[in-house]
Amino acid sequence: MKISHFGISSMTALAASMAVVMPFQANAQSAMEQQYASLPTYAGDDLGVTVRDGVTTFKLWSPQAQEVKLNIYPTGRNSAPIMTMGMLKGDNGLWTATVPEVLYGKFYTYHIYQDGRWRGETPGVWAKSAGANGQRAAIIDLSLTNPEGWDADKGPETKSPVDAVVYEMHHRDMSIHPSSGIANKGKFLAMTEHGTTTPTGEKTGIDHLKELGITHVQILPSYDYGSVDETNLPSNQYNWGYDPQNYNSPEGSYSTNPSDPAARVKEMKEMIKAFHDAGIGVIMDVVYNHTFIGEGSNFDLTAPGYYYRHRQDGSWSDASGCGNETASERQQMRNFMLNSLKHWVNEYHIDGFRFDLMAIHDIETMNEIAAELRKINPDIILYGEGWTAGDSPLPADKRALKDNAYMMPGVGVFSDDIRDAVKGHYSRQEDRGFATGKPGNEETVKIGIVGATNHPQVDYSKGNNSKKPYALSPAQVVNYVSCHDDLTLTDKLHKSMGDTVSIAKRQRAAKLAQTIVLTSQGIPFIWCGEEVFRDKKGVHNSFQSPDSVNAIDWNNKHLYPELFDYYRNLIALRKAHPAFRMSDAKEVARNIKFDRVNVPNLISYSILNNANGDRWREIKLVFNGSEMTQTVNVPKGNWTVIARDEQINPDGLGTAKGGKMEVAPVSALILARE
Repeated sequence: MKISHFGISSMTALAASMAVVMPFQANAQSAMEQQYASLPTYAGDDLGVTVRDGVTTFKLWSPQAQEVKLNIYPTGRNSAPIMTMGMLKGDNGLWTATVPEVLYGKFYTYHIYQDGRWRGETPGVWAKSAGANGQRAAIIDLSLTNPEGWDADKGPETKSPVDAVVYEMHHRDMSIHPSSGIANKGKFLAMTEHGTTTPTGEKTGIDHLKELGITHVQILPSYDYGSVDETNLPSNQYNWGYDPQNYNSPEGSYSTNPSDPAARVKEMKEMIKAFHDAGIGVIMDVVYNHTFIGEGSNFDLTAPGYYYRHRQDGSWSDASGCGNETASERQQMRNFMLNSLKHWVNEYHIDGFRFDLMAIHDIETMNEIAAELRKINPDIILYGEGWTAGDSPLPADKRALKDNAYMMPGVGVFSDDIRDAVKGHYSRQEDRGFATGKPGNEETVKIGIVGATNHPQVDYSKGNNSKKPYALSPAQVVNYVSCHDDLTLTDKLHKSMGDTVSIAKRQRAAKLAQTIVLTSQGIPFIWCGEEVFRDKKGVHNSFQSPDSVNAIDWNNKHLYPELFDYYRNLIALRKAHPAFRMSDAKEVARNIKFDRVNVPNLISYSILNNANGDRWREIKLVFNGSEMTQTVNVPKGNWTVIARDEQINPDGLGTAKGGKMEVAPVSALILARE
């Protein structure tokens, strides 16, 4: 998610202001927390609506409500209720209503009376599908939304997260451009289409991803979000989806019929099954840290105040930079997150989750999520952003921060270390990195190479972002140089290297950057379209930019075939050799040996000892980020050249005898011997 509300100066000012008023505010905060902690909670997983034995049952958790009405509607919008009934209050803050008939095809809302007033109608927080624009929850038979063969559907086996090669994608970006050759543009179904090509015959869509060789897609938020008018899709509205409305229903604008609540469910399942049939897992981006709006959100309308953190003066806390932040440490919010994630795993066969601004959540919640989800799927992949967008009432030692990753052994974090060191700082477009000739980043790149684990040859005191190892295992670290946020790698190289630098030279830097990412220990991650030199016309924060900015122009695949082939071969190299995929920190420390080099923008190291059962006894990797040819000393012997001067082939480009070897400017040299 884009972070824009808090800079260093504003954070300093905020900390100073809090220090002045802390004595009074701490007491106020404590009283508020005591009030919420004293409320009863409901641990069941049957909130929302269930249909069984001819009876439709509605359950709502609203512990402080004085009265609750249930409204039943014939349509998802623009109709009067056909039934209104009061709900009965029971134990644990639970309200219940039963209707002695099957109400499939109908819609419902709750209406809550609390603190002397009726609040707005809400579908509650457990709508598993909804009408257009998500204002009314739908009552549907989920079993009828299953595609053929769904019972046998499952994602690829992933023994360790480091075996994944993650490709982040936005549904619309992948398919909306005319050159995609895809019929269901901007829809879930776009990724079910096979045989789609560019006008010149190159593969697009899911066939492109199979050709590229990635193992998992990470789909941007695909639950029902609030910023796109599903009743006016011809207006071509665009959003990334970081504005949650109904967490447990798919987004209607990605379906072929937003007014049909079964269509969005069925079509999302069809997309997931298509990925699974292609051997590709599906990781879903989830945004439990904030909601589309604060006051008037479904959380606020069902249990006012409870689900959110507030500052000591009663104002909304805003660690998300979006106007509100949720309170995962409160038991019912924790229950909600856990049961919501279980719903996506059980009902949609999701293979992993990426947690937006994960450090807003508390460590205990994240550990419980990891433990419970792995009971369902031992191969599930979990990681998130180990930072917030602003300060939070949650103490830092309880936050799921990158620096606290060692307390969350089953959860990974993104490495801003390798990101900024390789390409330059994300927020300063002119800043260069290791791959674009800026010296001084060598030690931070090494932090990425060893997956942020403890290594005797890595001096963390010289790290740009981190000053100590933070990962227990490389499986806890996601290595990347760009994602949906900020400049694409293509745009970053353009802005930092300048207009006078040729596309060919920028692509040299792109190849070097991704070679570092794909050969480092950890989970490699790439942003969709980078393999065809996709840009966003220099727009940093394209969350609501038009398709002309966000769409992948698939004609680039015809223009830059060498770049695509480099990515494809680089991924194939990683998948073929477990030495790049060690999951034990001690093995990384034992098997990786850095060479002594005293040249800026030059890193040389070996992966030794048939690491992780690799058939190659030794792999020599040299990264030259400078504009000059460099000479390195390689032990004499029979080497196979895997990569040299912008070329890469997992089966070899030829042979070498070692000794003094030249490494071309802005390129990688990779050698192997058995």
